[in-house]
Amino acid sequence: MTDTPENAPQAARFQVTGQYVKDLSFENPSAPNSLMALEEKPNINVNIDLNAQKLRDDLFEVAIKISASALVKDKKLFVTELEYAGLFTITGVPDDRIEPLLFVDCPFVLFPYARRIISDVTRDGGFPPLLLEPIDFFTLYKSRLEARAKAQGSAEAKNETVQ
Repeated sequence: MTDTPENAPQAARFQVTGQYVKDLSFENPSAPNSLMALEEKPNINVNIDLNAQKLRDDLFEVAIKISASALVKDKKLFVTELEYAGLFTITGVPDDRIEPLLFVDCPFVLFPYARRIISDVTRDGGFPPLLLEPIDFFTLYKSRLEARAKAQGSAEAKNETVQ
């Protein structure tokens, strides 16, 4: 049996504790007309948003919000929204690595499940399954950091001009 000092670094641990649908909706406002043969290909719009919150010292919730809609000539064929979340236990990770884990690694784990749900719900709504392309969560995270830095920079500039 080996003794470990109390202040020895703790081994990093990243564990999926649970996954679940927080919110799901599907609208087919033009049914049954929307299900008839279309003369042109619909325009598909997809938006992704990420949220993370600390629930306790080592437990975090990360949620992916996906909104997708299909339009033909300003006529909505369908609208679907999904908020899919996971609980993650993260221990022994330096504080400066927590945020990238929450906004890159956790969504990477959750995305295939959210993608399947969107595919299933559009298919069950009478349309071909909407197969979302893989998402580069690292690039999204970098964009988020750049937007935050820009916002802080403009806030600091405002403060300087007010004083």
